[in-house]
Amino acid sequence: MALSSKIIGVGSFVPEKVFTNHDLEKMMNTSDEWIQQRTGIVERRWVDKNVGTSDLAVKASEEAIANAGLDKSDVDMIIFATLSPDHDFPGSGCFLQAKLGIPEIPALDIRQQCTGFIYAMSIADKFIKSGSHKNILVVGAEVHSKGLDRTPEGRNVGVLFGDGAGAVIMSATEVSDAKTEGHFIDAHLHADGSYAKELWLPGPGTGFDSENRFDAAMFEEGLHYPQMNGKVVFVHAVKRMIESLTNLCKEQGVTIDDIDLFLFHQANLRINSKIAEVMNIPEEKVFNTIQKYGNTTAATIPLGMHDAVKAGKLKPGMLVASAAFGSGFTWASALYRF
Repeated sequence: MALSSKIIGVGSFVPEKVFTNHDLEKMMNTSDEWIQQRTGIVERRWVDKNVGTSDLAVKASEEAIANAGLDKSDVDMIIFATLSPDHDFPGSGCFLQAKLGIPEIPALDIRQQCTGFIYAMSIADKFIKSGSHKNILVVGAEVHSKGLDRTPEGRNVGVLFGDGAGAVIMSATEVSDAKTEGHFIDAHLHADGSYAKELWLPGPGTGFDSENRFDAAMFEEGLHYPQMNGKVVFVHAVKRMIESLTNLCKEQGVTIDDIDLFLFHQANLRINSKIAEVMNIPEEKVFNTIQKYGNTTAATIPLGMHDAVKAGKLKPGMLVASAAFGSGFTWASALYRF
């Protein structure tokens, strides 16, 4: 029997405060119709002012650990995917570790943005397969609301993002029957940094012709807000997610009919609909959550995974495919039996 990893627990958490498109109409000179037509988003959750990214991660992590039937002391590593850390340093994995009360185990932050959770699962899988770790907490969490331009000037980006967290426990397992037993099969990870500035957050940063990471001029220019070339992102997202998932399935000898559920990154409903159309994926096999959460970047896939479990759409033994695309540009796909 081959040593592998499997998802044995899932958890999620979103703030209570709901902001609908109608709420945003009052801030950004936009409309519910405009937002829904272009993104599929109806509402999103935004945190209160005293809540940080690791606070959301704690709630999701505790639920995932309990769902796995483990004690916190059984976790021997944390991998935290986020683009919105509590602070520039140290990493949010360290803040999460302290709040969970599990000191001394390694805590690793990764910054692959919307693709972060698939990268994180793949990293966890490699650590487990090496035999060095048994139970790894994999988290995707974001607080976008504190970094958005909520004025009319920021509406093209500001309407897209929400706050939330999702987590899984990936644990060592020996697989005797790959067609029925839960395990992580494989992932394809990619990046192309030549497109980095098509979707990015310029400041604060050291990449300026300046003595400071940030100054008043940068603030006036709005460099502390995310910037996006929406058309370029859309085209590349559709192309790269299809390409990566198609190649992974071919490599593993898997067809679309073999896959029970598709958990795609939730950036734009039009992106996921186009992917399903091109790949001939039945609508009922694609589980979307962007309507109620918006884009929570690294949290979208585990949030969707947990919602799918609660809705009875995702059950043990099912073959699942995920794909994501985001800033970097980064993109990835993964196959796993739940």
